[in-house]
Amino acid sequence: MDARSAHPLSAGAAPSRPAPPATSPAPRAPPVPPALQPAPTPTAPPLLQINNVEVRYDDVILVLRGLSLEVADGGIAALLGSNGAGKTTTLRAISGLLDVEDGEVADGSIVFDGEEIHEMAAHRIVEKGVFQVLEGRRVFEHLTVRENLLAGAYTRRGRGVAVEAELERVFAYFPRLAERRRQTAGHLSGGEQQMLALGRALMARPRMMLLDEPSLGLAPILVESIFEIVERINREEGVAILLVEQNARMALSIADYGYVMEGGRVVLEGDAAELRANEDVKEFYLGMGDSGRRSYRDVKHYRRRKRWLS
Repeated sequence: MDARSAHPLSAGAAPSRPAPPATSPAPRAPPVPPALQPAPTPTAPPLLQINNVEVRYDDVILVLRGLSLEVADGGIAALLGSNGAGKTTTLRAISGLLDVEDGEVADGSIVFDGEEIHEMAAHRIVEKGVFQVLEGRRVFEHLTVRENLLAGAYTRRGRGVAVEAELERVFAYFPRLAERRRQTAGHLSGGEQQMLALGRALMARPRMMLLDEPSLGLAPILVESIFEIVERINREEGVAILLVEQNARMALSIADYGYVMEGGRVVLEGDAAELRANEDVKEFYLGMGDSGRRSYRDVKHYRRRKRWLS
């Protein structure tokens, strides 16, 4: 065999090409140490927390059955439900007024601003910043409007409170009370008495107001006025509000979040806008369903048909 035929370039053999250099991967950025990674935005704790609370009257009657809810600092939460659902009892448990009717928090906890308050006396809870406006426009009928308002600032005595400035602040929200400041509360109209009850709560400089049926017995035009003022107080003063109200439409119109109670527990909750759009809430609390306004005959048996309990 010819030595030339064994040469790699002989006999027409194609010359071999050098292999292309291997492509090196792009360098990766070194991992960010955990200490240098951006921390998640902390969620502000709620101002009020009710945790699995049970309330009994006379050591026998169980009214609240493991109730849990929260109210954000500076927020408005609506608490809806039929008569006997436990809404007023919930407010009494928060404000320390259960003792008046031989009731007690038998289990669970109520935490306000990080501190348990369910075993505190009512006046101590007011000093902490929680003020309840009772159902039925409870005012001191024999006292003047001004004297009723001063009673609201009682727990702030001795703290250098500028009483006249506080009164003028309240009168700015309720001009009709300013016009009647020397009139006895028993001679005010129902709407004016409700304004007085709210103004007295403001005098305590609360961080949270518990409102129990503020629209009860008022004409529709007064109801709108009261709710506009409540919304202003929340927005301008930063006061958190837990609102118990039969007028679900008005309550959800100003609330951020809502709860529906039945049988002493929460059966539905969500953003106020979501609850307004919920078919069950529209049917049983707003009077509107897919088929339009429902008659009382259709609605009165709602307990057997509530989809959120199925």
